[in-house]
Amino acid sequence: MMLPKDYISFKLTGKFASDVSDASGTVMFDVKNRKWSNEVLDLLEIKEDVLPKVYESYEVVGNVSEEVSSETGLSTSTKVIAGAGDQAAGAIGTGTVDSGVLSVALGTSGVVFASSEKFYVDKENRLHSFCHANGKWHQMGVILSAASSLKWWVDNVNSDIGGDVFEKLLSEAESSPVGSNKLFFSPYLIGERTPYNDPCAKGSFIGLNVTHKRGDMTRSILEGVSFALRDSLEILKNLNVDMKEVRISGGGSKSKLWRQIIADVFNLNVSIINSKEGPAYGAAILAAVGCKLFNSVDEACKALIKTTDKIEPIRENVEKYNKLYKVYSSLYSCLKDKFKDIDNLSI
Repeated sequence: MMLPKDYISFKLTGKFASDVSDASGTVMFDVKNRKWSNEVLDLLEIKEDVLPKVYESYEVVGNVSEEVSSETGLSTSTKVIAGAGDQAAGAIGTGTVDSGVLSVALGTSGVVFASSEKFYVDKENRLHSFCHANGKWHQMGVILSAASSLKWWVDNVNSDIGGDVFEKLLSEAESSPVGSNKLFFSPYLIGERTPYNDPCAKGSFIGLNVTHKRGDMTRSILEGVSFALRDSLEILKNLNVDMKEVRISGGGSKSKLWRQIIADVFNLNVSIINSKEGPAYGAAILAAVGCKLFNSVDEACKALIKTTDKIEPIRENVEKYNKLYKVYSSLYSCLKDKFKDIDNLSI
């Protein structure tokens, strides 16, 4: 049984292998002790010999085989590194390796990712606790619709306005005040993962009235996604995970307005870094460590990843967003039963 990247590694080297970060997501892995779980395997009646050998993400799995060398021209001295899952590799690519640094990815989905020296578990299972690619652990919250919420708004409602649609909508959003004139957006367009694990959850505008303009609606989407990501932040706070700085990536991070909203909603400095391709860059860093160009992943990140810009939270906005988040965080519990009623309608 292999994950996609591990199958490629197998074809290159002939070695049956995986890495700790991807293995953590199989539900068969003892994350705390970084090995396959005998308890789970016994319950599932799965023998460990059908599972790959597990490596740290920066370790060498093997070399390119002679057969592959003859087919591709790659030297048999070419090392193949274990690699990592997308979010773990992305965190390496943004330098999220120290305690106190959070990675926020504003891609199709949204991710809040914290590296830690210790293994933490949320007893309510609202966060993922996995092995990190640098030999430590990480806690991760995921929302299913982040930048894709804005894309939905563009593609299905505003695609006919002409020109650079994203630029026009974001420009209008800048003219809307903090709180979007008391309009809320729930970004549950395909259900939700963290913290609710609810496939029935629905997207919605709440508080809409005749005075609201398109700019308010666009800004409420940016704020709603940011509030949904803050749900994960609050769980991390309850676990006493250290948080001092956010490193932001993904398509949504190109918006200066959205970066400021994240800083204000999280009440943390947001750093922009020189790495634009987080997961691919992270995989390259892991390969560099595996090839002994650096002594550790942390050393490589400190050498290669630099901050190019920093956004500080605006105190007045932080106070307003705290009040708004208090309302936002109560909306799901008011609507969750109605979401199920909608799914169960027979019409």
